[in-house]
Amino acid sequence: MEFKAKDIAALLKGVVEGDGEVLISNVSKIEEGKPNTLAFLANPKYEHYIYSTAASVVLVNQDFCPSREGSCTLIRGTSAYDAIASLLCMYEEIMRPKPQGIEQPSFIAEGVALGESVYVGAFAYIGKGAKIGNRVKIYPQAYIGEGVVIGDDTVIYAGVKIYYGCVIGSHCTVHAGTVIGADGFGFAPAGEDYKKVAQIGNVVLEDYVEVGANACIDRATMGSTRIKKGVKLDNLVQIAHNVVVGENTVMAAQCGIAGTTKVGAHCMFGGQVGVAGHLKIEDRTMLAAQTGVTNDVAAGSVFMGAPAFDAAKYRKCYVLFRKLPELYGQLRDLEKEIQTLKLKQ
Repeated sequence: MEFKAKDIAALLKGVVEGDGEVLISNVSKIEEGKPNTLAFLANPKYEHYIYSTAASVVLVNQDFCPSREGSCTLIRGTSAYDAIASLLCMYEEIMRPKPQGIEQPSFIAEGVALGESVYVGAFAYIGKGAKIGNRVKIYPQAYIGEGVVIGDDTVIYAGVKIYYGCVIGSHCTVHAGTVIGADGFGFAPAGEDYKKVAQIGNVVLEDYVEVGANACIDRATMGSTRIKKGVKLDNLVQIAHNVVVGENTVMAAQCGIAGTTKVGAHCMFGGQVGVAGHLKIEDRTMLAAQTGVTNDVAAGSVFMGAPAFDAAKYRKCYVLFRKLPELYGQLRDLEKEIQTLKLKQ
């Protein structure tokens, strides 16, 4: 499938600079550009590639000012990143496989309510009383437990396990290997042993949530572990029992949120962030990769380090951290000089 540069520009409401008739048949990274492909430039540190890339067309920001001429056609838009994101979504919609029907062997228990145009892959299991919305796709070897509710236009990829009583909203995506609704980590000391605390709650994913591969979201001890509308969780994220994650919060891979912590809306967590239990992380908090949070965090905070503290202060401290061996050496020399002076007195 081929498109002209001017057609792509019209679709993205951008402006063409160069040959609007050049044909595009695929996309590429700007540093690995090939003829008849479209790339994008959003980060200034990649600007040097635009003058040598073999890509025929490059999406750039409206305010991009090249330092010299390049050979490629440019399409200017308000945001190159937003433009390529929109374009990739359209491309995926066209190219993505569209499986249909109920494959065999699969198991659908009695009393399951299936919506219209549902896809159920081979070896999938849907338990009693489950309610599956319209246009839901359940890929092979997925497990949908008893009483699970899945909203319209949601995609459950291969090998996902959704335990009984959990609720998945509309327009959600759950990637392969993720487990939703396993028991929370609840054990009470009983002498030399531990006694398991029954986890009788569930997990609720609201609409437009996306969960990466091999993530785990544990069911609540009582009530619900709740992932609110628009949340995006990366691969290998662990959400413990009774956690609430606010709207449109994003977490990169290997984050771990301990039990009963409340995370606000529009927060951004880098990879491997760890948050202790029973804390409150207010709205629009940003936590750098590998931050360890042990106390409540005020709205709008930017933290890094373990234990976490203000990112600007952390950077200043880090300058000193790197000099500690040198400073320690200087301190020892001073101690020796002082000791020598004392002996001379």
